Amino acid sequence: MANFNLNINGKEYTVEVDPSTPILWVLRDHLQLFGTKYGCGIAQCGSCTIHLGGIAMRSCILPVSQVGSQPVTTIEGLSENGDHPLQEAWLAHDVPQCGYCQSGQIMNAAALLSANPKPSDEEIESAMHGNICRCGTYTRIKAAIKTASASK
Repeated sequence: MANFNLNINGKEYTVEVDPSTPILWVLRDHLQLFGTKYGCGIAQCGSCTIHLGGIAMRSCILPVSQVGSQPVTTIEGLSENGDHPLQEAWLAHDVPQCGYCQSGQIMNAAALLSANPKPSDEEIESAMHGNICRCGTYTRIKAAIKTASASK
């Protein structure tokens, strides 16, 4: 066990966990931040996507010991009132069905728009390729990203 000082959604936390504990479980089990979902556990589905220093990362395989002083943003920290342009576009396009993958989808899309505010369809498809939606709402996801990019 070791102590880790973490900056999560702009707040400072200290947790005592095994250094190999994935940050996903620190968020969910120790900090009660349940928006980041466990999907596959092998970084293949994208449900657990967070931002580490502004970069989209799969939290299910990221050991807390590798976070260091980099800020972590979860879906709870994307916007205070759920009014991020992507969150609003998600609702406008009726994207969620079961909703399980949506926080990971939104976090990945937010990283895309941060790096590329006006992505083409091909750039959206490429960036979102690793995020799986079992309900198949990919067309609506892409439309929502385009809507959010137009609002920037």
